[in-house]
Amino acid sequence: MTWQTVTGLLTRGHQVASGQAKNSPYEAGTIALQTPHFRNLGLDLSGYFPGTLNISIAPKTFTLIQPRYTFTNLQWHPDFSPETFSFSPCYIEHRQQRYDGLIYYPHPETKLGHFQAPATLEVLAPLIPDLTYGDRLQLSLHQAEVRIE
Repeated sequence: MTWQTVTGLLTRGHQVASGQAKNSPYEAGTIALQTPHFRNLGLDLSGYFPGTLNISIAPKTFTLIQPRYTFTNLQWHPDFSPETFSFSPCYIEHRQQRYDGLIYYPHPETKLGHFQAPATLEVLAPLIPDLTYGDRLQLSLHQAEVRIE
């Protein structure tokens, strides 16, 4: 498999995924609420922090072309419409340490709100020590699954 590497900047997100947003319509973080549903479908997220890293690769953008996992019309919350999610494995490099990650992509056409810019990837990863907003990260992505333009 061929990997491509892009440099990104860690940016502050909406904080809905982690449950830290003050104005979230959900009773907990969306990742924590969704994790059991993904596990039931064969994707175990238990090794990842229950929130996302928002990594801007601007001025570049990305397109998922053949993600490893796609779950369509997932009814993960009883009070909201189903959503479609895709995931693609990746690696994050920070301070010469490499971490396994997953691109987390809630399809915008099925999402309630809290949209991301086309240059921002949401990434699930284990808790990474000493990571702060503004840090530069190297993100390695499968070329067959994610296109960088």
